[in-house]
Amino acid sequence: MGNIVQFDNVGLRYGTGAETLSNISFTLASGGFYFLTGPSGAGKTSLLKLLYLAQRPSRGAIRLFGQDLVTMRRDRLPPLRRRIGVVFQDFRLVPHLSAFDNVALPLRLSGTDEREITAPVEEMLAWVGLSDRASARPATLSGGEQQRVAIARAVIGRPDMLVADEPTGNVDPDMALRLLHLFDGLNRLGTTIVVATHDLHLIGRISSARMMRLDRGQLSDPTGDLRYPPRTNDDPA
Repeated sequence: MGNIVQFDNVGLRYGTGAETLSNISFTLASGGFYFLTGPSGAGKTSLLKLLYLAQRPSRGAIRLFGQDLVTMRRDRLPPLRRRIGVVFQDFRLVPHLSAFDNVALPLRLSGTDEREITAPVEEMLAWVGLSDRASARPATLSGGEQQRVAIARAVIGRPDMLVADEPTGNVDPDMALRLLHLFDGLNRLGTTIVVATHDLHLIGRISSARMMRLDRGQLSDPTGDLRYPPRTNDDPA
């Protein structure tokens, strides 16, 4: 199993301030499942932005799908982005589209025939418990419902890599576990999964997963064993 991601001494700086991320080096195996942990402000969201190509590093080298992202022309990035599903903390649903149409959006953008869209979208909405909300627009959905629509949209196209930023932060524990099982199922089909989370209890549910811990913009353990995740004063009880 080859590597889908490789970071070498990557640094990220916004403007002229101090580096948000410093000397980040790790590899992610194709088909692996990874949790990214660390206290608030550690740089987790910034690291995810580098992974889903929303941000370029200030220094260092990044290879994704075997290609050098630092030297790549910007007009060659969109095809790579389409291979990545993203679950944002703030959902980023299209406000004038229904839940159904938000979930269907990646399929339509990829050119999927309309006759092949209804069944998978309905199946995905059923899986996240929103069959009865298919016609609802985001403004009429609760935070947890919006989160589930966002997750369904991110995974509907079976991306090569899924990047999720606190994907269970707005749902109850039962739904959080159900969504984690969805990610696990997608992973078993070959998708590389990267989930940023504070929930160490949730982390222990995926026995094959690995953990990366960020602290003050640096990785303290890029390949940690998850059987007994270390606890710190920064981690929630």
